[in-house]
Amino acid sequence: MDPLFLLIRQTAWEADGVLSLTLEDAAGGALPTWDPGSHIDLQVNDDFVRQYSLCGDIADEQRWRIAILREPAGRGGSAAAHETLRAGMKVRVLAVRSNFPLVPAPAFLFIAGGIGITPILPMIQSVAARGLEWSLVYGGRRRDSMAFLDELARYGDRVKVVPEDVEGRPDLATAIGELDPSAAVYCCGPGPLLDAVISISNKLGRTEPHIERFSANAVAHVSSVGNEEAEFDVVLDRSRVTVHVPSDLTILESIELAGLKPFNSCREGFCGTCEVGVLSGAIDHRDEYLTPQSKEAGRSIMICVSRSLSETLVIDL
Repeated sequence: MDPLFLLIRQTAWEADGVLSLTLEDAAGGALPTWDPGSHIDLQVNDDFVRQYSLCGDIADEQRWRIAILREPAGRGGSAAAHETLRAGMKVRVLAVRSNFPLVPAPAFLFIAGGIGITPILPMIQSVAARGLEWSLVYGGRRRDSMAFLDELARYGDRVKVVPEDVEGRPDLATAIGELDPSAAVYCCGPGPLLDAVISISNKLGRTEPHIERFSANAVAHVSSVGNEEAEFDVVLDRSRVTVHVPSDLTILESIELAGLKPFNSCREGFCGTCEVGVLSGAIDHRDEYLTPQSKEAGRSIMICVSRSLSETLVIDL
């Protein structure tokens, strides 16, 4: 899609350290439709593009809502958003993406940790509207750090809120173990939570859970073919520039050193922002974003972590 320039209609504090933005078209037009699990690429400023899950009303064609957790240990994007984005400002949205789709199932268990509640909210709205069986286990460090509790309260005992400082960590083994085998498990949150859900599901012989990561897992960036960090050249076809990529730099870093600024965000291979088309060359995929089928097709690359198996890689940039 072409970039959108949207108006910040409203901001609100949803919890300690969690700021929500309500976005709309400045002229009052309809926004592109989206499905539960979708996120947007938001240009916070000239230095930061970040992904935020759409967490508002799916049926509202006039407004989008996102929520931003301030991460003191982050790389500055969330801090910039908290400090600079205000109602009345216009922001640039670069894309609407979905790599966390809600699949058909007769029942659902949703597991959220902290800000991981954001993609889960519209999923709950969708399955509740269809009268399907579902439940939510929502963990956080403290109750006052857990966003959207008031919205979730209307669902009653389908929602189990587990603040760690009072109740400890959620009993995931019981929650998953009591499920019917046909139920789908969805989880979003910190890496250790996702890893625990995957491990428990595997031990129980369940279908792989549906997860969305906010950071790369422990095996990210490892070569898919055991390739050493060889040097290679990248030809930027549209820019008519050739960039040398040494063994100690990524493609993205090398392009930036050449004076160009491709869109990027996580720099860890899981968000999809830096995806670039590949015109020729062999790719050593190291990302967590592309599906196995997309990697086999070899039509695009995540330039923040993936590398080349050939001496020259030609990309559409």
